[in-house]
Amino acid sequence: MVNTTTAAGLIGVVLLARHGDRTAYYQDPATYNSTQAYITPLGEQQEFELGSFLRNIYLNPDSPSFIQNISTDVADINQLAVRADAGGGNVILNSAYALLQGLYPSTQESEITLANGTTVLSPLGGYQYVPVQSLEYWQSPSLTSWMDCEYFQSHLNRTYASSAWLNMSATAAPFLTALKPYLGGVSNNFTNMWNIYDHVNVQYTYNKTYYETLPPTFLQQARYYADWAQHSVFTDSTSASIGQVAIRTLLPEIFWALGNMTKTSNKVKMNIQEVDYKPFISLFNVTNATLTDPDISGIANYASVVALELSQDSQGQYEVSMKFKNGTEDSQFRQLEMFGNTSITFDKFVQVLDTTTINSTNNWCFSCNQTVLRGCSVFNYSSDPFLAGVGTGY
Repeated sequence: MVNTTTAAGLIGVVLLARHGDRTAYYQDPATYNSTQAYITPLGEQQEFELGSFLRNIYLNPDSPSFIQNISTDVADINQLAVRADAGGGNVILNSAYALLQGLYPSTQESEITLANGTTVLSPLGGYQYVPVQSLEYWQSPSLTSWMDCEYFQSHLNRTYASSAWLNMSATAAPFLTALKPYLGGVSNNFTNMWNIYDHVNVQYTYNKTYYETLPPTFLQQARYYADWAQHSVFTDSTSASIGQVAIRTLLPEIFWALGNMTKTSNKVKMNIQEVDYKPFISLFNVTNATLTDPDISGIANYASVVALELSQDSQGQYEVSMKFKNGTEDSQFRQLEMFGNTSITFDKFVQVLDTTTINSTNNWCFSCNQTVLRGCSVFNYSSDPFLAGVGTGY
């Protein structure tokens, strides 16, 4: 099916945006629990540029992707739904604010007149304060569903013991040995590949001596192996398997947001989920997007964005199309295919992916074999054969 977006523009869009550049942080390769990280001025600028890009695509009446009836200059907070992971430092939450600064920049049009005739403009030349729902780690597993998920940790153990992992580890061994002097004490074990790459990338970005002395291709090689490793960690053999958990808990929000946009009573036209890189990998895998674009299978760059655009064809059917911009290195969106098509009906989109979803904390607890943490202790699983120790659960 071809993309049949009409000249009238889009009905709405759901955006998955990756945060911008940040300080170094550590992810435990045994659990993928992480330390705190903070956004940098570079990261803030990347997100601001992303917001400006999205403004030109979706808020520009001359754009073929203009969203019908959306407020273009003064933000209508009833038309926007923005959610961001608030845990692990401020990098993701502050990335959302920086993106919104570019999407709806300061404007004189936000000026108001008081009863006594005095005119008042918001600070910073008309700065627009768009609300962001900050989701803490303990509130819901929706944006950080791999954390404290026991079956995900079992998936990690299986992945690390697989022949594919062991073979790639052997292939990478000479490089990791050569890289060791540049790791500053970071383990060069292949299971630590994410932290290896992150250390090299952060140091190469901010340490002038490191930048000048790191051998050519070492950064690129570290990224190659990190991409491969993260794809292995955050995908699985079937769409409903636990390795895909990063997107499985986000899909219900995507379904809900797009479904509401089909209703005449709906006001929200843009739904933004500010996340890290993990849901990108899982989303591209469960939609088969990597079959036609295998280069997107690894870590999405800082300030990357996936757009799930909702349009209506000439027969009145609602259709969903997926596009991707890989950070500031890409100047435009790339059209991706889902299940071999550049667009599919909304009903088909939900039908194909519905069995993949984890749509509640209760379901997450069951899917992860978690009975204590993240709100799971309130549920009674004493009679459940999986959580009582019978069966695999994944």
